[in-house]
Amino acid sequence: EAGAAADELHGSSTEEALPALLEEAGGLWKQSYPASAYREDAALGSGPAARRPGQGAAPSRMFSYRREGGVAPGRAGTARFLARHNTWGFVATRAARGQIQGMPYGNCLLLSDGPVNNSTGIPFFYVTPKDDTVTDLLKNPMASLTLPEADGNFCRKNVIDPEDPRCTRLTLTGQMVTVPPEEVEFAKQAMFSRHPVVRKWPRSYEWFFMKMNIEHIWLQSWYGEVSPIAVEE
Repeated sequence: EAGAAADELHGSSTEEALPALLEEAGGLWKQSYPASAYREDAALGSGPAARRPGQGAAPSRMFSYRREGGVAPGRAGTARFLARHNTWGFVATRAARGQIQGMPYGNCLLLSDGPVNNSTGIPFFYVTPKDDTVTDLLKNPMASLTLPEADGNFCRKNVIDPEDPRCTRLTLTGQMVTVPPEEVEFAKQAMFSRHPVVRKWPRSYEWFFMKMNIEHIWLQSWYGEVSPIAVEE
């Protein structure tokens, strides 16, 4: 009976039958930005990645396209940390309906960048076409995703409110696309392993998997300073 129940949950998604709603975009954005100095946070350490002893260590498979030789320090390492450890994010789209058509529209979505011990850096989502965010993306697939450090230890240990600029936040922008058939099984493992409850969501909502093809990366880790990071980093 337990096995049958598990099969029922696994079969609750209808993403295989759902036509592709969003076209797959091109490759990752390859523009490179020069690194800039960052010393203004001396009072609280030398940056989010450096001030988390032990916490900054990442699995060897962190980012499927990452460079050899270990995790990059500084901003890129912090960006990877936030992409890996956040289980939800704030997605902003351009509204495609009603009185707010053309205006910015925000929504909080569950996400995962891969199963445990297999982080990719690419955010995956489990969404329904009944969601207004998906309606917006059908009209314009460009979106931004902000990942806060609200769940991290740095802000708690230093008694800093999550909305304080010293609590790092990462913003990714790019095209949101339907996960292609060959990646659906990986997307299932990514989402279901970190959010088991989504298996129980009503199948009538026609859930399917979406991911962001990242084009730009921005990291804010101090008052007013937002730093661009090259995607290949």
